Amino acid sequence: MEQNQSIGKFKGQPRLPKFAIPKRYELHLKPDLSACTFTGIVQICLTIVESTKFLVLNALELVVKEAWFINSNVEYHPCDIVVEGDDEILVLVFDVALNVGEGVLGIEFSGVLNEHLKGFYKCTYVDGGVKKNMAVTQFEAVKARRCFPCWDEPSLKATFKVTLTVPSELIALSNMPVMNEKLEDNVKTVCFEESPIMSTYLVAAVVGVFDHIEDTTAYGIKVGVYCPVGKSDQGKFALNVAVKSLNIYAKYFLVPYPLPKLDLVAVPEFATGAMENYGLMVYRENELLHDDSYSTASKKQLMTIITAHEVAHQWFGNLVTMEWWTHLWLNEGFATWISYMATDSLFLEWKIWTQFLEQTADGMRMDALEKSHPIEVEIHHARSRYLGDDIFQKSLNSYIRIYAGNNAKTEDLWSVLSKESRVQVNSIMDTWTKQKGYPVISVKLKDHILELQQSQFLLSGLHGDGKWIIPCNPVHCSSSSQEKNKEGSDAHLWVKLNVEQSGFYRVNYEDKLSARLQKAIENNYLSATDKFGILDDSYALCQAGKQSLSSLLALMNVYAKELDYVVLSKLIDVCYSIVKDSVDAITDSVDELKQYFINIILFSAEQLGWDQKAGESHLTELARGYVFQALTTFGHGETQKEALRRFQTLLDDKNTSLLTADTKRAAYIAVMKNTSTNDKTGLESLLKFYRETDVVQERERILRCIASSSDPNLVVEVLNFLISVEVREQDVIYGLVGISLEGREAAWIWLKENWEKILTKYGAGHLLHYFIRDIITPFSSNEKADEIEAFFANHMNRSIEMNLKLSIEQIRIKARWAQNIREEHSLSDLIKQLAHRKYQHFCCNFNYIKFLQYNITYPLFQKKEPAVPFIFCPLSL
Repeated sequence: MEQNQSIGKFKGQPRLPKFAIPKRYELHLKPDLSACTFTGIVQICLTIVESTKFLVLNALELVVKEAWFINSNVEYHPCDIVVEGDDEILVLVFDVALNVGEGVLGIEFSGVLNEHLKGFYKCTYVDGGVKKNMAVTQFEAVKARRCFPCWDEPSLKATFKVTLTVPSELIALSNMPVMNEKLEDNVKTVCFEESPIMSTYLVAAVVGVFDHIEDTTAYGIKVGVYCPVGKSDQGKFALNVAVKSLNIYAKYFLVPYPLPKLDLVAVPEFATGAMENYGLMVYRENELLHDDSYSTASKKQLMTIITAHEVAHQWFGNLVTMEWWTHLWLNEGFATWISYMATDSLFLEWKIWTQFLEQTADGMRMDALEKSHPIEVEIHHARSRYLGDDIFQKSLNSYIRIYAGNNAKTEDLWSVLSKESRVQVNSIMDTWTKQKGYPVISVKLKDHILELQQSQFLLSGLHGDGKWIIPCNPVHCSSSSQEKNKEGSDAHLWVKLNVEQSGFYRVNYEDKLSARLQKAIENNYLSATDKFGILDDSYALCQAGKQSLSSLLALMNVYAKELDYVVLSKLIDVCYSIVKDSVDAITDSVDELKQYFINIILFSAEQLGWDQKAGESHLTELARGYVFQALTTFGHGETQKEALRRFQTLLDDKNTSLLTADTKRAAYIAVMKNTSTNDKTGLESLLKFYRETDVVQERERILRCIASSSDPNLVVEVLNFLISVEVREQDVIYGLVGISLEGREAAWIWLKENWEKILTKYGAGHLLHYFIRDIITPFSSNEKADEIEAFFANHMNRSIEMNLKLSIEQIRIKARWAQNIREEHSLSDLIKQLAHRKYQHFCCNFNYIKFLQYNITYPLFQKKEPAVPFIFCPLSL
């Protein structure tokens, strides 16, 4: 009884007690791929820092067969071994206290190679027409404990010496190079070199059959790519990106890559896109393999960013690791930022920093929810405008050297940045990292004075209490060197805040200033980045009830001749969102609204054309696919007709040039839009493609399109297919994201009827979030939100609780927006007019600007010169 009470004090604790600190692990794993089990022995060199009768470490879903502790040549055996599943801990109880000092803990254990893509798991591949098993690890965030007993916290770093015993015909991989290999009968034991100090979540092992290619960096590091058999050519692009990224980072950080090798391995089933394990980065196949015939421009771009991201983690995350998961942004935020920097260096013509705005826009949408939470925000631009590029790079060099091999907190980075720049970075950043959300700056013109005032931005339209320090500098520019003003005239001047969208906030202009910006956009005075920002802000403000839908639709009209990809893609995204979110409010006008959106997209479609042109840019390929997908989705008859004609050619000739990787999705959507339960020919054709191809990119593309039918019954049939044995667990997410608006109610009914089956099949893992997000969030009524809440009140699963709350909040936000739309009594007339003609715009001017919060006034330097509009430029945080 007394012992149980003693053990009880370890329950419910967020972190392990610090009686002992691990220094070195010797881990030997023996996977049985036929039985889908594994056995293992781990020997952990410990420092006992406090005399104790207990050793407490992490373990989950493991069977502990035996344990022992050796200290000063004395071997101790625990009198009790307690595995607490709820707390994911293993408690070893000893009769006598273990003395302070060094010792070795040994544990013999076994486990199951699970099917849920976490810990040490099994996935399947086809070899010579035979389905076989492969063993893979995925340990982030706290899943190493599913593979071996360990101190599974990022701050408890140690070195690892891994040994794998596997069938002789298989390849065994781990973080380090092979030290030696012993063959006995049909089994081989592969011993790997000891690793540098690292966290448990970065330990990795993969056992399977692969083809292999490799290259060497400028600094002598061997880089290898392991691909499915027969697909080594498809690994060359990722290999090239990895090698060049290593070179870029070694030069940028002034700290060499600390391991002798870096491998990238493609596995058929993986929970995320990729994982940055030290020296052995594991990828889902379709995020690593590149085939010019099947990979779209967007996929090629994404692969580059993902690889650069994971390579960056080798320094920022692996060499220097966050102290606790609270500081995860130190890993992810920085790796995201610098992956875009590397991608920009490798492919300057992609204009990747402009496209990065798409990522910031998604983040800002989530941060504008009331049920959001404080996070460590990412750095949002390649140029560190506030500190300067040189100081920022120097600060990062210092930070990595100081904390190499150790752990760091958010405040540690701020401290280094402050020291190097002599700017109190922490006092600025605390306002961004210690509170949730971000601000909106409202802009008014009064007596030639521009007044700015900040408040917290919430999509709900409510007022928040947050206040932020926003570093800023004024910048001047000319709207046109050929446009001249008479002295005192303000006909051609305009103002744009948040230049290049370098700050993490929104801007709300009063009507007359907004009108000037529309004219500036129409006359092409603004950069693509600024045009993106204006449209993105206006859409968000409209959702929040701060602007009318009428004003947003009028603004969109000036983008009708836009050809820049990042602006065009944002325009199309806004079109999609307006149709989905307003359909319940303007049922009688939806077709005319779609026609208006078709009209403003058609110009770009005519310029791009269906067919590739010699020498065209990567961005042109991106734009073509997006534009024709939109036109088919909105029901443009001529586009659908042409898409179906080209698809018919594809049925006869799989290698036809009439459909490229970038235009296939448009054709597949057109096929499904013209498919119903009365005529399933189109669906059957796509499923035939899916079943016959072994190209992962093609399978993903088909899955993204097959739920786009307007027939609800067909959507349900597709959903049943998605959770069948024909679709890998990880791939179900591609089909869910493509559910048509017309099929949302049928999909919700299906989810309720199949919820228990889904829970049983997928477990309480990350896949549940996609079922919630993609089936629930398309709704836009409070009645539906109430119905969803009522259902999950009796079917709640702890893993989806936060995601469910966020999804329901989004539904209620859209319900509020729908009500605002209903109250715009002249909206239907406006939509009818917009569907048939274009609007004219006007602009005006001002002379001074004042920031109210800080009582700062900036004069506009205006002489007898061409008009020079004043731009207020908050700097990147």
